[in-house]
Amino acid sequence: MIKETTVIVVGAGPSGLSTAACLHKLSIPYIILEREDCIASLFNKRSYDRLHLHLAKQFCHLPFMPFPDSFPTYVSRSDFVKYLDSYASYFKINPEFRNTVQFAKYDENTQKWQVKAAVEDGGIRSYVGRFLVVATGENCDAFIPEVDGLSEFKGEVIHSTEYKSGKGYENKKVLVVGAGNSGMEIALDLSEHGAKTSLVVRSPVHITSRWSINLGLVLLKLFMPLHLVDSLLVLMSKLMYGDLTKYGLHTPKEGPILIKVRNGKYPVVNLGTVKKIKSGEIQVLPSLKSIKHGGNEVVLENGKCHQFDAIIFATGFKRSTHIWLQGGDCLLNKDGFPKQMYPHHWKGENGLYCVGLARRGMYILGMDAQNIAHHIFNIISK
Repeated sequence: MIKETTVIVVGAGPSGLSTAACLHKLSIPYIILEREDCIASLFNKRSYDRLHLHLAKQFCHLPFMPFPDSFPTYVSRSDFVKYLDSYASYFKINPEFRNTVQFAKYDENTQKWQVKAAVEDGGIRSYVGRFLVVATGENCDAFIPEVDGLSEFKGEVIHSTEYKSGKGYENKKVLVVGAGNSGMEIALDLSEHGAKTSLVVRSPVHITSRWSINLGLVLLKLFMPLHLVDSLLVLMSKLMYGDLTKYGLHTPKEGPILIKVRNGKYPVVNLGTVKKIKSGEIQVLPSLKSIKHGGNEVVLENGKCHQFDAIIFATGFKRSTHIWLQGGDCLLNKDGFPKQMYPHHWKGENGLYCVGLARRGMYILGMDAQNIAHHIFNIISK
């Protein structure tokens, strides 16, 4: 059986939900395909318990529905999930769950997108649509780098998406690999639960506070030049945290927002980890080189060895769009990010679009979704 519609949306996270709501507002028929059994699986299933959105709620709500006044400034994971459930209900968004897209290609003869998705019972479903929206987001597939001997490590090895809390890690030696926001906060959580925590910091990183990064966004919205905002954020960081190089934390030469725009790497919002590092409760280590075969001893790039009971990889995500999307190279590169820079990143050829890949956080994906919906509406209204 082939299902036909106007727009096929792949992904039911915040990006897909925003797109569906915008299409709904313009009465444009669509089907939204989701490989998991729930909306926003990253927040529903693959986030640690203490997670809060790092940006103030006015920068994080989806189109046409602000967060309730009763929500705190920095929304918790559980509140965010409740908000997304209410959002889907209000805009009558009913994804087709357990549909893992295997193939999508534009048919020149019919001038429509042909999409095939694997379903839970092993079968294949086919979909046809005039437009295709890639809404799988930046954080698609958990990534663990290859480390010599890792498969023989005697302790626990997990990705940050499997971590829930520090309960059960008390007095255990735990290594967190990766010093992004997830790695920094997981290290903090472990330390607060009594784990003997070490943190691998492989490259320079910007450390900011909640209020400073939100101030930076306000200044950008007021059209202050990006380089001035970056200079201000770096200055405030130095005043708040001092020189962190002696603790193993180095600052990049480029500013935090510029790095986010170019490379998609977020500055770290400090929630208490820096204090733990300064006190020695969290030990900063250099890059991980290998695991001694058949044991639980980790070898670092500096040649030193440490024993650990568990390793948690907070090493980010990869995008798998290139595996199933045929002819998408007009819009996306091999890493699954748009070839064009913001604000020209969301539109490709033959009715292909992407949303939530601007590398500018959740506050931009709503603009993507509205741009896409209005562009489609203008085409079908001719």
